[in-house]
Amino acid sequence: MTNETAKPKRKPTHRVYHVTGDGEDSIWTPIAPCFPHKDGRGWNVPIPFIGRVVIREITDRESAGQGRLV
Repeated sequence: MTNETAKPKRKPTHRVYHVTGDGEDSIWTPIAPCFPHKDGRGWNVPIPFIGRVVIREITDRESAGQGRLV
């Protein structure tokens, strides 16, 4: 038994869609939920069978503080 407190699961605040067509004829297909980063400068989009897509604000590489950028 551990003394760790379980983190409450975050609920998504947005959803990612694939949209085809325009206006009244458009079709919106939901792809994945979208979770904001704690720092408010990006989003995590978990996509089944692929992994996750991370969307971040454009910043200077050194100040971004993330892992290796390719």
